[in-house]
Amino acid sequence: MKTILAILSHPDDEIGCAGTLARHAESGDQVVLAWLTRGGMTEVYGELPVSEVEEKRTAQGIRAAEILGARPHFFDFPDTAVEPTREAAVEVARFIAEVEPDAVLTWGDAWVRGMRHPDHQATGAIVRDAITLARLSRIVGPIAPHRGDAPLFSLRDRHSILPARAVDVTPVYDRIEEIARHYREAVGWPAEEWLRELLESNGREWGVELAEVFDAWETPPGLGTGLL
Repeated sequence: MKTILAILSHPDDEIGCAGTLARHAESGDQVVLAWLTRGGMTEVYGELPVSEVEEKRTAQGIRAAEILGARPHFFDFPDTAVEPTREAAVEVARFIAEVEPDAVLTWGDAWVRGMRHPDHQATGAIVRDAITLARLSRIVGPIAPHRGDAPLFSLRDRHSILPARAVDVTPVYDRIEEIARHYREAVGWPAEEWLRELLESNGREWGVELAEVFDAWETPPGLGTGLL
């Protein structure tokens, strides 16, 4: 059994990797889904106070994790104000050391609107630093450092020139659509047609019906049934 750790910025970010996380969970792997913020700055709920929006979105993330077969975890970084500081990396490093993942999935560098949200960019930078800091006992102690292999994967912007890892998510499309429907009802996104076309477009490129594609920072590229 492997442990897959996804660290993202806001509840609903996992729509971009839902099929991959579901495939790992269905194969018997432990999947941990963490968010740095609770997504309280969305304007979907009008003038509702941020604290109440955070309650709603926390519940949405917990339900999404249930759908995917993952264990949820929330940090308490401020939505729209995540900064890649040393302190942030140390906090995340301690969590990584606790989880002891075999692979880490997060945001990567991006140029496309939406993906280039400043929280996404900061989250990716924090997690990349944290993977290294999690190896150091002077940083994460008294938690034991995590020095095992924990290759990094990131959500892939269409302009990326990094090697690509594609995951055939055709067998778990029902799970992808369930989580997409969950968020459509909650925050009005993503459109069913858009998501299906994205998965089909990826699939055509890799010779399968539906695929999710990630940057492979430290592992061989190619098509598989999971990240590893």
